[in-house]
Amino acid sequence: MIPHSQWAEIVARDPGHSQRYIDRFAMLAAQGHDLVGEARLIDAMAQRHSVILDAGCGPGRHSGYLHRAGHRVVGVDVDPALIAEARRSEPGPAYAVGDLASFRLPDDVPQRFDLILCAGNVMGFLHPDTRRPVLAGFATRLADTGRAVVGFGAGRGYAFADFFDDVEASGLVREQTFSTWDLRPFTPDAGFVVAVLGRG
Repeated sequence: MIPHSQWAEIVARDPGHSQRYIDRFAMLAAQGHDLVGEARLIDAMAQRHSVILDAGCGPGRHSGYLHRAGHRVVGVDVDPALIAEARRSEPGPAYAVGDLASFRLPDDVPQRFDLILCAGNVMGFLHPDTRRPVLAGFATRLADTGRAVVGFGAGRGYAFADFFDDVEASGLVREQTFSTWDLRPFTPDAGFVVAVLGRG
């Protein structure tokens, strides 16, 4: 049995959590905040009409942006409420409810990807026992020359050094490492990591 993610446990304790999350980002968007910097980076890395997995897609803001940029996008999230909002507010991509450690995609959507985006501190919400299976799943789903881009903050119970060890143990290699989504250099005291990963 796959352990529940921390996100699933939070929602189980507080059923209103998902809607507050949706409302918060809708408010930030209405205020003009930039909420798609991560997707812009992925678009810059992608050839036109790439096949992209948004792993932990939430309410779909990155999926929607990448779809409008002309890519074929699949969004996966463990939270059915967030997937429902993604389908409502960002139609176009294919969406699926599933835990990143075990999800299966319908046969009529892509199974391998040119790029995988994992943003929004998703890695910090994983159960520790599923971190390597999630990363190994990314390796399996990448096209031969595909890349995964993973970003999350410090202080979430997942030390960057442990993440780097898990990357190497999961069939991935670290191609580049940054401290922000606008590609500032990674330093030992960085409070955030953005890692560009390829297949090992």
